[in-house]
Amino acid sequence: MKLINYTLLYTSIALLFIVGGWAGIFYVNMLDEIYDSIDDGLSNSKLLIIKKAQTDSTLLHKKYFGESNYSIQQISAENVSAVRDLYKDTLMYMDHEEEYEPVRLLTTTFSVSGNTLYELKIISSMVEEDDLIEDLLYAVLWLYVVLIVSVVVVNIIVLRKVWKPFYRLIDYLQQYRLGGESDKVPVGTTVREFRLLSETVSVLLERNLEVYNSQKQFIENASHELQTPLAISINKLELLAERSDVSEEQLQTIGHVIQSLERLTRLNKSLLLLSKIENKQFAVEETINFNGLVKKVMEDFIDLAEFKEVKLVCHEEGELVRYMNKDLAEILLTNLLKNAVVHNVPGGTVDITVQKDSFTIVNTGAPKALNEEKLFSRFYKESIEKGTTGLGLSIVKAILDLYKGSVTYTFSGKHIMVIHI
Repeated sequence: MKLINYTLLYTSIALLFIVGGWAGIFYVNMLDEIYDSIDDGLSNSKLLIIKKAQTDSTLLHKKYFGESNYSIQQISAENVSAVRDLYKDTLMYMDHEEEYEPVRLLTTTFSVSGNTLYELKIISSMVEEDDLIEDLLYAVLWLYVVLIVSVVVVNIIVLRKVWKPFYRLIDYLQQYRLGGESDKVPVGTTVREFRLLSETVSVLLERNLEVYNSQKQFIENASHELQTPLAISINKLELLAERSDVSEEQLQTIGHVIQSLERLTRLNKSLLLLSKIENKQFAVEETINFNGLVKKVMEDFIDLAEFKEVKLVCHEEGELVRYMNKDLAEILLTNLLKNAVVHNVPGGTVDITVQKDSFTIVNTGAPKALNEEKLFSRFYKESIEKGTTGLGLSIVKAILDLYKGSVTYTFSGKHIMVIHI
């Protein structure tokens, strides 16, 4: 989720509770004001009616509400305390509505000529609370919608402009390639925090670049310095083996030493390759058609497959095309196919199936499953095959990790590897 949308989500939730709480408080206060206003009107009507009743005795005989909003009945003295200025809500049948409607009722007492007591009841029309709640709900919903739309507009117009330097920095970091040619970190902003972030990222990248160049130089120098004495040692041993005065036993010893040195040479090259992959030194990329590349790599292994008595078969169920480094794509297929052939059995098979989004290698071999947890670890080997470095599948995993790919291994009588890239 984007930062702006994340902020909008929590702002919307917060506004929902704020507006809801505000509506509740507003409803209670509004009802209180309504009751105060109605009660004040009832009190004023009470004074006017009592004042008029002192001079007009006909009002004292109005026992029913009828067309007016009050009624007067004579009462005894013992009932006076129970009905002095009592305000309450009640229901009254309204002819024009043909149903009971809420009214506010004031019940009070007064005396005429000092000895006759009367009970006065005055009614006033009340606001229907269910209608009030419904109207308030719609008003609150519209208010919430307007607030959310306002927040969205502010996010689009204001916040996106404010956060533009941040997203520009993110785009720069996504396109940045360690060791490649890159522009300077974008800093164009007046916001102090963003300027500080850009400066910090710039310093961090410079330090990483220094470490990267130092490590790269060390690896290249170490590889070169190792390759030269190894090549010289192998050449001298081969010359020594060609001498006529060397015994059979000495020839065998020389042969073992040459094999060890050649393995050390391959190991040095593999470790150098792994380091380059992890340091993303294969920057040049192009569109790779894996269908054609699989066939090319299979042709390179025809002689080894015949020697091992292994049959190579290719099935095309789709066209697999990816944008990546050509050398790494070839190394990926070479290591997988070599692993399937070298660790196979005489009379075995290697089936490669190419699909639109993956390719699968199924091969015969040892009649047991390999250790999935260690299979792609460096220097892990389960077979006793000589001359292998134990780095082939580690290089495969490193290439797939570089391009956000994956490889899965299963065993069902045959060894199955599915590669998504």
